[in-house]
Amino acid sequence: MVVAVLGAVLAGLLVAPALRGLVLRYAVPEGEPWCTACPSCARELRGLPPTGRCPGCRERLGGPRAWLVEAVTAAAAAAALSAAHPGDALLLLWAAGPGVVLGFTDARVHRLPYPLSWTLTAGLALLLVVLELADGRPGALLRCLLVALAAAALFELPSWFGLMGEGDTVLALGLGALLGRYGWAAAFTGLFVAMALAGLWGVVRAVAALVRRRPVRGLELPMGPFLLLGTLATVLLQ
Repeated sequence: MVVAVLGAVLAGLLVAPALRGLVLRYAVPEGEPWCTACPSCARELRGLPPTGRCPGCRERLGGPRAWLVEAVTAAAAAAALSAAHPGDALLLLWAAGPGVVLGFTDARVHRLPYPLSWTLTAGLALLLVVLELADGRPGALLRCLLVALAAAALFELPSWFGLMGEGDTVLALGLGALLGRYGWAAAFTGLFVAMALAGLWGVVRAVAALVRRRPVRGLELPMGPFLLLGTLATVLLQ
């Protein structure tokens, strides 16, 4: 297990440059085109080093702090491989790639891009079908579907009033299907943990604003990172 976790950490560090590049590509405000090239030298950005600088002109391109994406990616890969069931590890490893990019993007610009959220959701759906049929549990697929629809509905309703984005609905659809693999209680736990973490983070930010004697405003919460964390914690506890 130790060797597998160390291997996962190494693999996470190897794919992290591509994920950092995707964060820069998609972390743009709504309505703006994806950032596909360095604004200074026009070099196409396929991947970025841990420093976040352009490989061509060495210009600092912004984005997450140095080595933060790399650390989160390595930790996510190690956590995925620590799952007891190989199928669970496979599901978490698939979710880790787009999940890291979605989490950082949502935290930065409050946006969950469709290309990533639908990729994560479609991949989870395909893997769940294969795994449940291989385990001889085709009936579990119905529960996965029902939990996915319930989770999506839970986030779709607030989006009608502008309280959440459509990307949250798509992400909840995929993660709900994953949680449905472990039963309704696990699904409820995962969503509850996500909501609790988001609420706790909101309180911390509000208290910090009050301590600094700043107006308590602009505290919109990105739900993507908390949905991903709640799902990861719940799956690992099963």
